[in-house]
Amino acid sequence: MATLSASTSIEEYLGDKATYLLGFNNPKIPKERLHLPSPDAVDRYFAPSDRNNRVLVNLQRMFNHGRLAGTGYLSILPVDQGIEHSAGASFAKNPDYFDPENIVKLAIEGGCNAVASTFGVLAAASRKYAHKIPFLVKINHNELLTYPNHFDQIMFGTVKEAYELGAAAIGATIYFGSEESSRQIIEVSRAFAHAHELGMATVLWCYLRNPAFKKDKDYHLSADLTGQANHLGVTIEADIIKQKLPENNGGYMALNMGDSSYGKFDKRIYTELASDHPIDLCRYQVLNCYAGRVGLINSGGASGQHDFAEAVTTAVINKRAGGMGLISGRKAFQRPMSEGVKLFHAIQDVYLNPAITVA
Repeated sequence: MATLSASTSIEEYLGDKATYLLGFNNPKIPKERLHLPSPDAVDRYFAPSDRNNRVLVNLQRMFNHGRLAGTGYLSILPVDQGIEHSAGASFAKNPDYFDPENIVKLAIEGGCNAVASTFGVLAAASRKYAHKIPFLVKINHNELLTYPNHFDQIMFGTVKEAYELGAAAIGATIYFGSEESSRQIIEVSRAFAHAHELGMATVLWCYLRNPAFKKDKDYHLSADLTGQANHLGVTIEADIIKQKLPENNGGYMALNMGDSSYGKFDKRIYTELASDHPIDLCRYQVLNCYAGRVGLINSGGASGQHDFAEAVTTAVINKRAGGMGLISGRKAFQRPMSEGVKLFHAIQDVYLNPAITVA
């Protein structure tokens, strides 16, 4: 295991997982087969693509902002829970975040590369802050006021509106596997093409959503299914993929048991391309992002009893797998701002620590 002279707190957060995660050095897919995060990632991976110069400028803005500036890694604050999970449920722990300005302030104080939020939040603060931190406008949401609840992603504004309020990027969610996924793929791919025309970068929340994916395990978090969602995401030219950290594997196999038939898979996914180690599972997600040409950022998950330890653990897994960073919201904004800032710094310290290397 690497000697982490400057990261005692990181090892403490990892606890009994420290050796398991920091000492892992035998991945199924060697790092030499991947395109890894680097300070010149925009030049390496996007300059040869069809992205225009304005997109490159906005991507570079994001990579050159905050505490991780110049490292090739990203730390982003996302706050769309006011719509996705209801404002009351999301902000009851800290009502300060009903005020949009405090969301932007948290991202700035926390040293984030960008702040991701709704049209309303970012528009309310755009004149004061759009030039101070890159804005990432989330253009679609799952509203949970319809009765009974209906799980779908619908557009809340236009790409042009995001451009006019000074956004560096737009973000969107697709519920891959859902009944509405075909419409969402078409809507988001068109929105991404328009965003690129206007010079904005694109970030896709590649989430799975189907009750059939919950069997003996919750296969919404399986490496094989989330990996394929990532691959669909990069196919519609997402510049960055947001995905939940995988917790299991074998979703395709589980959905092909009995008389059912689902998708296509090869058993070598589970034997030659991944193991059950969390870094290997995450690496399979990276592999599906065009072998890392498009960066993978994992989500921080819901807030709970062990937010700091969970956030640091996720960051270590993401970094060692070849991912590009973390996008963490509830763990940060559902607490006093000073604690939220400390949480972001704990995450960022993982990516700033040269002793924590890609496996």
